[in-house]
Amino acid sequence: MRKVIHSRRASLVTLIAALALTACGQEQPQEQQGGQQEAPPHKVEVAEVARQDIPLNKSYPSLLRSDSEVTLVARVSGYLEERHFEPGQMVEEGDSLYTIEPDLYQATVNQREADLQSARAEYSRAQRDAQRFEQLLSQNSVSRQQYDQAQAEQRVAQANVAQAEAALTSANLDLGYANMTAPVSGMISLSQINVGNFVTSGTELATITPLDPLEVRFQLPQRDAFELRRQLGEAGDASDITARLRVPGLSGADDSELEGRLGFLGSRVDSGTSTVQASATFDNPDGDVLPGQFVRVRLDGLRRFNVIAVPEIAATQGLMGPRVFVLDENNQARERTVQLGEVAGPWQIIADGLEEGDRVIVGDPAGIEPGMTIDPLAFDGNADEVVERVEEAEAQEQQEQADAASQTTEGAGGMPAGEGEEGAQ
Repeated sequence: MRKVIHSRRASLVTLIAALALTACGQEQPQEQQGGQQEAPPHKVEVAEVARQDIPLNKSYPSLLRSDSEVTLVARVSGYLEERHFEPGQMVEEGDSLYTIEPDLYQATVNQREADLQSARAEYSRAQRDAQRFEQLLSQNSVSRQQYDQAQAEQRVAQANVAQAEAALTSANLDLGYANMTAPVSGMISLSQINVGNFVTSGTELATITPLDPLEVRFQLPQRDAFELRRQLGEAGDASDITARLRVPGLSGADDSELEGRLGFLGSRVDSGTSTVQASATFDNPDGDVLPGQFVRVRLDGLRRFNVIAVPEIAATQGLMGPRVFVLDENNQARERTVQLGEVAGPWQIIADGLEEGDRVIVGDPAGIEPGMTIDPLAFDGNADEVVERVEEAEAQEQQEQADAASQTTEGAGGMPAGEGEEGAQ
C-alpha cells in the first residue's frame, strides 16, 4: 500500500509541475511585452552649476580664560597681620586685601621725613654761605678758592635734599605696599598664606579673576585664516563675524550659548602647526561661566568665496570614488567623478570635476542609474529643504520596513501548531 500511495503522489507532483510549466509558458510573452514598455522619466530636482559664496559653520577647540586675571604678589617683607576678605567673594578695584606690618614701614617713613628736613636745613645754610662768599669775593675779602668751596658745599647739600626726597618716596611706596589693595575687580581665590606667617617680596598670596568679560584663544587653520582675513578686508571690520560659545556646564539651559565678538586675528602662521592664532571676547555679566574650561567656539559669518557647491546628498560614493549625476543634452543621467572639498552646512563644496553650466541632479539620488531618463524639476536653491526631505523619506522607509518585519514575525509566531507540524512532515 505504501508503494502505491508514493506512486500516486509522484504522478500527482509530475502533473502539477507540467501544468505549472504550461502556465509559465503562456504568461512569458505577456511579461516580455510588459518589460518592453519604457519606464516614465524619473522626476528629481536638477540645478545648473554656478559659482557662489557659501557660508561656513565651523567650530574650533579653545580654552576659556580671563584676560585681566591678576596674581597678588607681596612687594614688601614682613609678618602678614590681617586679611580683609573671604575666599571666593567678589572684590572691587581698590578694596583692601592684606596688611603686612604697616607700623614698621610707617616708622621708616617718619625717619625718611626727618632726614629730608635735616637735608633741607643743611641746604639752606650752604645756600646762605654761598651768597655771602659771593659778596665778599666782589669786595676782594675772600679768595677765589674759598668762594668755589662754598659753591661746592651748596651743590652737595642740594643733592642731599634730592636723595632724602627719593628715600622718602621709596618709604611711602613700601608703606603703600604694606596695605595691599585689589588692582582689578573680580572673584578672589583662596589665600595661599595664612595670617601670622612671614612673607617676603615676591610671595604669591592670592589670585583675582575677573569674570566679565571672558576671552577664548583658539587656532585657525591656515586656509580659514586666509579666507577670514580676506573677508575682513572687504568688510572693513569684524562686525559681520559673530562668535558663539557653547559651554558644557550650561548644556540644557536656555542661555547655554554665549554670543561674543572676534577680537584678534594673528598676522603670522605658526610654522609648527600651520595655524593662525585668534581670540574672541564674550560678555559674562552673571558670572555663570568660569575660565579654565575647554570649550568649542563657533564663528558665524565665515564664507567660502566663488566656489562650486551642491547639496550634500547629491554627492555619493561610486566605484571610482565620489560622484554626482549630471544630465546630458537628452536629459539622461551620466555619472561624473568629482573631488570633494569642505562641507558647509547642507552644502558640499566640489573642488574639481564640475564646471559652470553643468546640470547636476541635486535631489534624492536613490534609484538613479547611468542612462536613466530624467524629468528635471526646478531647484529653488534651498539645500536644507532638500536634505530634510530626503532624510524624512529615508526615515519613513525604514519605519515601514521595520513594521513589515514586525508583522511577518508576528504572523510566523501566530501559526497554529498543527500546521507547523504538517509542514515539517
